[in-house]
Amino acid sequence: MSSLSTPASRPPDDTGSPGPLLVLLDPSAREADGESVRIAKDVLCGGADVKVALPESPSELDRVLAHRGRRRAVVIGSDQALQRVLQALHRQRELDADPVGLVPVGGPVATATARLLGVPAEPVAAARTVLGGAARRLDLLLDDGGGVVLAEVRFTGPRQGRTGGWRSLWAKLAAAEQASPSGPEELRIEADGRLLADVHQRVRHLRVAVVDGAMELALDLDGRPQRHRAGLLTVVGRDFGYEADGCPVGPVRHRTWTVRRASWRLLLPAA
Repeated sequence: MSSLSTPASRPPDDTGSPGPLLVLLDPSAREADGESVRIAKDVLCGGADVKVALPESPSELDRVLAHRGRRRAVVIGSDQALQRVLQALHRQRELDADPVGLVPVGGPVATATARLLGVPAEPVAAARTVLGGAARRLDLLLDDGGGVVLAEVRFTGPRQGRTGGWRSLWAKLAAAEQASPSGPEELRIEADGRLLADVHQRVRHLRVAVVDGAMELALDLDGRPQRHRAGLLTVVGRDFGYEADGCPVGPVRHRTWTVRRASWRLLLPAA
């Protein structure tokens, strides 16, 4: 199952000079591959007016973004770093204010979404895309708890609590992606008002991905695999956990996701 809409599904909606940039540096990226971070910064600084920030917490990220002025946000780091920036912009109601740039730095798991979206993997090419690429509109999932999902939601069983901290979320991405489900869930699942599963049934597997402006659901119910498409998904259960873009969330008892089509812009190669 594809994880999200491919960038080719929508034409670019603007190109041109990047203007001043706010480079948001993922602390984990600098630890994982300091040389790639340095190269990306050098290329960006050579082609634009750049201000570099190293936010260490969600509140600091909010503050930096709120005071960015005309500067376009550019993330150097993992998929999770990009997700946290988009979530902060969503909180500030500025998700579509400007295109966002991304220079992926991290391992294959931590940058899998970036590759799927079409962001160049090599730091020089990715930085040059930030400077001279085209902005393409992409879809997101929004949840009723204020969360943003770039790629997919995966149900993984009960959790002991939310993982705290901007930096710790990035650092635990790889481990979260490899986590195995903790057993069947007792969940009530509704998609666009249709009941797909009730609490007396055993949900062995549920993955939700953004595909061409809708949610694509892969559901294993009592050992019977199913696929559905929907624009609204509600899950109710007793202290269930899930992963949003590989990040553990929960336990929660209720969550609703909706698709927000063409809600943000990512700088990608102009060709």
